[in-house]
Amino acid sequence: QLQLEESGGGLMQSGGSLRLSCETSGFTYDYVAIGWFRQPPGKEREGLACLDNSSGATYYVDSVKGRFTISRDNARSTIYLQMNSLKPEDTAAYYCAASRSVASVSTNQSDYDYWGQGTQVTVSS
Repeated sequence: QLQLEESGGGLMQSGGSLRLSCETSGFTYDYVAIGWFRQPPGKEREGLACLDNSSGATYYVDSVKGRFTISRDNARSTIYLQMNSLKPEDTAAYYCAASRSVASVSTNQSDYDYWGQGTQVTVSS
């Protein structure tokens, strides 16, 4: 079983930056892709970015492209989401998730098998 734990959330002013971490443990060989998702207050969870564990290929949705960067540190078994130029609409609970079998980069929630508990990001105007 793969476990995921997010950290790094907090309160930030608009225009600021935060780096979220997703530490993996357990069967860390048991995934092929990692994704970052978020759920704003009162809204559905949405996919933001993903990273193919084999090729290193990344994908971003338009709303975060150019502002957010997904990366990994294999030595620390940790995946990061660097978030720059934060906006109040980025306020949400942020989750990382891992997929055991997705064929290519995906931000579709149904492609992911393991989920962390989430970390809250609040951006004030």
